[in-house]
Formats: sequence, structure tokens, C-alpha cells
Amino acid sequence: MVQHYLEGLGPTLLVAAFFLIFVLNWPRRRTWTRAITCAFVLAVALRYLWWRFHATVLPYPNDGVTFYWVWFLFIVEILAFTEIILFLLTMSRYVDRSTEADRLEAALAAQPKDEWPTVDVFIPTYDEPIDVLERSIVGALALDYPKHKFKVYVLDDKRRDWLREYCEEKGAVYVTRPDNLHAKAGNMNHGLKVSGGEFIAIFDADFVPYRQFLRRTVPFFRNSTIGIVQTPQHFFNNDPVQSNLGIERVWPDEQRLFFDEMAASRDAWDVSFCCGSCSIARRRALEAIGGIPTESITEDLLTTLAMLNKGYKTRYLNERLAMGLAAENLKGYFVQRSRWCRGGIQTLFLRNGPIRGPGLSLFQRIMFIPLSWLVQYLVRFFVLVVPPIYLWSGVPPLYFTSTIDIINYQLPVLVVYFLLMLWITPSRYLPILSSAVGVFSTFRLLPTVIATLVRPFGAAFKVTPKGSGAEQNDFDAYTFACIAILVTATAVGIIINVVPEWSRISRGEFSIVAMYWAAANIVVLVIAALICFEKPRPLLDSLFIGEPAQAQFAGRVLSGRLVSLSLESGIVEFQQDLPIAIGDELVIEAAGFPRFLSRVEKISKQREGRVAIQFKHSPDPVARDRLIVKLYTGGYSQEIRQLDTPAIVSGVWKRAFGPVATKA
Repeated sequence: MVQHYLEGLGPTLLVAAFFLIFVLNWPRRRTWTRAITCAFVLAVALRYLWWRFHATVLPYPNDGVTFYWVWFLFIVEILAFTEIILFLLTMSRYVDRSTEADRLEAALAAQPKDEWPTVDVFIPTYDEPIDVLERSIVGALALDYPKHKFKVYVLDDKRRDWLREYCEEKGAVYVTRPDNLHAKAGNMNHGLKVSGGEFIAIFDADFVPYRQFLRRTVPFFRNSTIGIVQTPQHFFNNDPVQSNLGIERVWPDEQRLFFDEMAASRDAWDVSFCCGSCSIARRRALEAIGGIPTESITEDLLTTLAMLNKGYKTRYLNERLAMGLAAENLKGYFVQRSRWCRGGIQTLFLRNGPIRGPGLSLFQRIMFIPLSWLVQYLVRFFVLVVPPIYLWSGVPPLYFTSTIDIINYQLPVLVVYFLLMLWITPSRYLPILSSAVGVFSTFRLLPTVIATLVRPFGAAFKVTPKGSGAEQNDFDAYTFACIAILVTATAVGIIINVVPEWSRISRGEFSIVAMYWAAANIVVLVIAALICFEKPRPLLDSLFIGEPAQAQFAGRVLSGRLVSLSLESGIVEFQQDLPIAIGDELVIEAAGFPRFLSRVEKISKQREGRVAIQFKHSPDPVARDRLIVKLYTGGYSQEIRQLDTPAIVSGVWKRAFGPVATKA
């Protein structure tokens, strides 16, 4: 029997050996390595699908409801593998345009500045507060580009007098319109009418451009076929998943997989798309498509498709050139994801969409079908419900052959996919945690998918709440209830089948497989449940600084390090233990930063010489603008470059059960 199982492990061991010996040491951003690796993964997946079809579906007898259940689940699995195949095709190529950007920027710099293209910077806003808007406006005005060659337009759809006054004081152009027709897209189309630059850079009201943004992106438009240049969206705060699981410092935000890896791979295939903020577009291309499309609530994606129909391409420059606010709570998280989901599916029904678009190639149509939105939540839902349905009813999901076949055919697919993700995205993916995040979103976004397919249009555009005006939501009761029901159904299903008198399933090899499947689902669901509990956190996280600083205290000048800083507070670490008490006043100085008076708010018990400070007075307007430019326009980030798996496990454990016990 042991030898039989070892024989079944053969394909899995070959898969692991291929990755461990070859792939994990290959450069992951070379096209030839990606092509070989993705082709290998595809071959393993197709091998499994063939076995799944001819060995577990075709042999099932036509005995009524169960027969149709088996075929339905197989169709769902085919949809899942179709998405995987498109993912493998996408990721089999990669392009890094930084070297090209260097060359193009040098060519631009060699031109007289009077010949540089003109740019209008749009900041569309609806109800964001001043503490959000001031960063965006001040940062945009500080762009490293000839001042007579760009203007900053604040497009206010709330028509606020205080914002008009602020823009006049700073030197930005304040724009309103008589109505809010077509929401954000209509707002920007009105901005196009009152501006005249050759290019339009767009930043959501919570995003701050880095000073070099225009110098790095504008030169790409020397190619007349380029309609849009998109850059990644990075964030200076933690998203709800990071915060609610207690892994802010060791797990990246949810959008890194797309922006760091997938977007650059799509660009290699010439199917990159605009994501709205942190992009720049050619005015002539926008005029060619009749302005920014208003038919969809994701006007950015539809703009790309409309331009493709006219022969214009989108380029993706994978450089950190702006930072903004991630969704600050669960309410904002789902407002944002639901809008993306609904807007992506809406394109299927539109004239410029992937099905009806007159100028798209077959490949472009395939790559722009929103298959991920359509499939991923449906698949995750059935992965969760199949075990309890089987455990409670005894209705099997497939014609089961043997555990050896599961090991021989299904296990290699799971292993090869995990190793592929580990290689391609070494700091963006962990199987259990990544699955839990997807499961958490399923219970809200699957209804959105179904509702959009039934009634694609009619839902209003909803702005993601951001900043101090963001409504707080302490607990996601709906999602937690869905998870609790599934955990209970699965756990009770396991229990009743452990007791022979209560068992609903026949004893055999598949019952063991089902038990392991159910147990894994419970682990994933419990982690997803933790995300439902909103963790208290500051409105804006401090940025890591790590630079030398000095403090004046009681007539002495103290040397230390500025650990982190925001516009209101920070952390300073001194080189020696000091007789500092809570409430003491310090004057902090650091190169490039304005000098500020602060008050000691907290003294660390774990790190000797480290204190938390709060600004005693808000810096004067000039100093505050200097601080905004210094903090938010290019010097600092929250990037997590490498996953710390033990710290992630520890953080999730603490959120679930409290601090990990340690030996005295």
C-alpha cells in the first residue's frame, strides 16, 4: 500500500523537482523563462482536466439529480481552468519599460523647455475633506516640470467655497459645473472643455503625484499610437485586510499582485488598460473617442477599450510615481470592489466593449473579457459549499476512482500552481492567506456579479469614502454571518460523519478526502472571518523615514533618528537613554524637513530611547506645504519587499487567539 502511494506521488515529485532545480533559480522577468514555466504548468493542468473528464465525469451513471450535479460542478471547474489558462498566457510575458523611460526622458531633457508639451493635471473631487485634498493639490503643484507648461485643475463636483479659496491661495485652477451628470466621467469631460493642454494627467483626490511623474510619462507620447500611459497605484496607508488581520508590516496590500506583476505582463501583450488615477492621456485620443466614456461606472477601462477601437494603445510604466489612500475601512473596500466588478461586467454589453468593439482583434477581445470577475467568486463559493453538501446529503461531486488518482492528478496541479506563484510573485502570495482574502470578498461580490448580469445598468456611481470624512464600520455582520453558517455546516457535517450511527456518507477513500477538504475550508473561513472585525487604527499611517535627526530638549541638543512621520505626529529614536517624560516638549530638526515643536505622547518600553511625538502646533502654511512635498512626493514608501511568513502566522494567530505564549 505504501509503495502504491509513493507511485502516485511520482508526478508531484517531478513537478517539485522541475521548479526546485530549474525554475526557482531562473530570472523571473525574462520572457523565455516565463514562457517555459507557464507552458509546463499548462501541461500539468490539461493532464488533470483530461483525467477529470474521462475518469470522474463520463463514467457517472445518469441517475437523476446527482448526475446533473456532477456535470454542473465540472462546468464550474472548466470555467476556473479557463481563467487559469488566461492567467498563464498573460504571465508568460513581462516588460519593464524603465530603461525606455530613461532614454525618452533624456531626449525630452535635451529639448528647450519652451518646446516641452503642455499638460493639464486633473484632480476630480466630490466630498473629500481638506486633509485629503491638500496633499494632492500641493503635491501636484510641486511637479518637476516647467511651471508655464502645466496647470493643476481641481474639478469640484460638490461646489465648495472653502475649496475655491484654498485653490486660489495655492495657485490651482478651481472648476465646477452646474450639475453632476455622469458623475466622475462627466466631471472630467467638463474639465476637458475648460482646459487646453496637449495631455491630461489624472489623479484621484486622495493621490499625490511624485515630482518626476510628468518627466517619466510624457516622453512616451513621442510614439503617436500611444493614447494613455498608466503607472501603478501605491498607498501610504494600510488597507482593511492588512489592518484587520494584524499583519500591516509583513503583508502587502491586496492590489500589489495586479499592479506589480499582472499589469506589466498585460503591457507585454499590448493589452494594458487605464486604471484611472496615476495615468496620463493624449487629448487628441480623448477627442477621437468623443471624450471620456460615460456609459460605464468604470470609465477608465472603457476609455482604454474605446481608444483601442481607434488604434491607440495603453502603455504601463511599472515605477512608483504616485501614492494615495487605500480603502480605509470595510465599507469603502466593498464600495470600491463592487464598482470595479460591476463596471468590468458592464463592458460586455457596450458598443466599445470586448464583444462589440469594432476595432478590436480576437486576441484583444479575449483578453478584455472580464472573466476573473465572472468566474472567481462563483468558483470559490462552490469550493466552500461542496464538502458540507456531500457530508450532509451524501451526494458526491464526482465519480471517485481512488485516492491514488487524486494524488497522481490533482495534487500536481495544486503544487505546480503554488510553486509558480511563489516564483512569479515571491512577496505577494501565500496559499491559505490569499485564499482567505478571496473568500472574504466572495459573499458580497458574488451577488454583485449576478445582479449585474441580470441588470447591467442603473446602479449609481458611488465614491469610495476616504479621509477623515470616511464613515467607520466596526463590524461586517453580513459577511461574518455567511462565514459562520458555512463553518457551522461544515464542522457539524464532519462531526455527524465521524459517529457511525449518524453518518450520511458511505465509508471509503473519498470520505477521507472530503474530510481533509472540509477541514482546509474551515481554516480558510476562520481567517476570512477575522477580516470582518474592524481594527482601530489612525486615519493616516505614518511613513517610515529612517533618517538622522536632532532634538532640542532642556537646553541640550540630542542626536537620534526620525523613525516615522505624518503631518501630525511621528516617532523619534535617540542614541542614548534620556530622562524624558510624557508631556515634555522637543524641537525636532531633520534635513529637508521644516523645524517643528512637538510634545512627547508615549515612551516605548520595548525600544530604549524611542518616543512617540505629537506636533504641538500645526506648522504654518508654508512649512506644512514643505512637509507635504517632502513626505509624499517621492522619498518614502510603505513597500514590503519580502514576506515574513512566521510574522504573518503570528499576526493572524494574535488576532484570533491573543498574543502567542512565550517561555519565561
